[in-house]
Amino acid sequence: MNPRLPAEWEIQDGVLLAWPHEGTDWGYMLDDVRPVFVDIIRQITRFERVLLTAPDGASATEYLGNAGVDLTKVTVCEIPNNDTWARDFGPVTVIYNNKPTLLDFGFNGWGLKFPASLDNQISRQLKQRGVLRPNLNTIGLIMEGGSLESDGLGTILTTSECLLSPNRNPQLDRSELEQALASLVGAKRVLWLNNGYLAGDDTDSHIDTLARICPNNTIVYQACSLPLDEHFEALKLMERELQAFTAPDGSPYRLLPLPWPKARFNEQAHRLPATYANFLIINGAVLIPTYRDPEHDAAALDCIAQAFPGREIIGIDCLPLLEQHGSLHCVTMQLPQGVLA
Repeated sequence: MNPRLPAEWEIQDGVLLAWPHEGTDWGYMLDDVRPVFVDIIRQITRFERVLLTAPDGASATEYLGNAGVDLTKVTVCEIPNNDTWARDFGPVTVIYNNKPTLLDFGFNGWGLKFPASLDNQISRQLKQRGVLRPNLNTIGLIMEGGSLESDGLGTILTTSECLLSPNRNPQLDRSELEQALASLVGAKRVLWLNNGYLAGDDTDSHIDTLARICPNNTIVYQACSLPLDEHFEALKLMERELQAFTAPDGSPYRLLPLPWPKARFNEQAHRLPATYANFLIINGAVLIPTYRDPEHDAAALDCIAQAFPGREIIGIDCLPLLEQHGSLHCVTMQLPQGVLA
């Protein structure tokens, strides 16, 4: 049997996060960013479990308890981390012979941009601690969870900018990467986006910042409505690529454009990669990043609600996460049913 990469909306055991601490890039703004993590964790624990890594488990647990988080739904593992981008160092779950198997891809700090030696060991450490049930296979490929979108039926959506980056897998060309995705995650076809980017993004255009596969042959994507914005042309070209894709049954995808958030900048006047596409799907709900931009935040929640009828739609203020060039989906990794011990 071929492996299958489940869609994010399939049933989950929980979600993996890594706690921001003094040794991470968040060190200078912990008072701003920890409440964001608390809010994410609090909302997830209403629906499923949270697996949290932290170098000082007791202090993380104390902080969460003082914030009123339901600690019966949180498992804290004392493991050191470079940073908090669990989407990209966490295990990727595939279904093989009707059982989950974990793939531990190599993580090299998004193409050797940042230190990642501790983060690259977290999946193996979690397996050694006994909190992950399935077999864990260490894979000799550099691949981040944020670079792959799956419909659960063999379609993978990705970006050429990321997967063909010279500092990830330079030995492989596009067709060889497609073969690797076929054997490792059961890709029957790979849809490549060659356009689309966000200023301030360190990931080389991870797909989870740009376009997301949703149920019923729907794709939600980040659009730009301002002709004078630097992103307008690239995102318009990406939109045309999406319009040309067809679903597995040959029909066009139903496309839902997300509103363009207000431009955000850091203290050095560098633009930050605000995107509404970086939402997290959990059991019974969708957690959506908001950026203190009332008009566009509300429109984004309405747009994503169209793709997920019947799920609770929850906005989470993620403006502080932009300071380190990521958002809500980037700091989380879903753990499908059967993964947590």
